[in-house]
Amino acid sequence: MSQKKDRPRKPIRVLLVDDHAILRAGLKALLETYEDIEVVGEAADGEEGIRKARELDPDVIVMDVMMPGMNGLTALRYLLEEKPDARVLMLTQYGNKEFVLPLLEAGAAGYVLKQAADTDFVKAIRAVHEGNSYLYPPIAKLVLEAFMAGEEAADPDRRLTPREREILILIAQGYTNNEIAKILYISPKTVDVHRTRLMNKLNLHNVAQIVRYAVRRRLIDPWEE
Repeated sequence: MSQKKDRPRKPIRVLLVDDHAILRAGLKALLETYEDIEVVGEAADGEEGIRKARELDPDVIVMDVMMPGMNGLTALRYLLEEKPDARVLMLTQYGNKEFVLPLLEAGAAGYVLKQAADTDFVKAIRAVHEGNSYLYPPIAKLVLEAFMAGEEAADPDRRLTPREREILILIAQGYTNNEIAKILYISPKTVDVHRTRLMNKLNLHNVAQIVRYAVRRRLIDPWEE
């Protein structure tokens, strides 16, 4: 039976942002089987994603979280600063609440796991386009319970500001202060101030401890190049 369904309204215009070309090709091929969805552009990192979003003004932006250079979380913040009504669906590898909560707090319209079923991915795009949020079913309950119980405030990294969290992730990924400054468009001195504050808040004393913390909290993927 064909997946295509006739719909009178215009197709949902989607921008795919992911550094893996093969994954982008697979997602595009999947979405092209649906008449109500159109892939209007692709980008390989956060900076290109922001440029393409400006040029194409897509209805939904599907953004990978872990990308080289400007990662998805940072790009999400910049996009929402420029266009608060942007509908961004984050594509993640991890489904634990420690990884997902920051995405929702930053303003993501929803998230879906890379290993999700095809139907879940399409359902997420449609839900986000219609103005709804989409929480991937297997862990949606955990995320909602965390919000309701105020559990996020009890987690050590909940004390970090969004900028401190960004810098922690970039440090753990191996970037220097100067490189982080260029990625985030701030001065090296400002990076150093945030770095000192986040280390004090988390009682971390060196880069090795920052990396271990980020891996333990699943803020980074230790196997991703």
